[in-house]
Amino acid sequence: MLYPSIDKMLGIVGSKYSLVVAASRRARQLREGSKSELEHPRSHKQVGLALEEIYGGYIKLKPVTEEPETIEK
Repeated sequence: MLYPSIDKMLGIVGSKYSLVVAASRRARQLREGSKSELEHPRSHKQVGLALEEIYGGYIKLKPVTEEPETIEK
């Protein structure tokens, strides 16, 4: 079984799309040298660490409230 489970993650984040975007951005930061605050991570890969940080509350997501751009014909 994967940790953390997708059902528990969706309770924190709200949508799969937001979860993917947040985890990928954090994983990129970790790959570029940022340090994780997790004491005993279960995963050794950046995406797994990012998901553990989101689940543990180490990463706070802020909603984007921008209006989408309109395209004129």
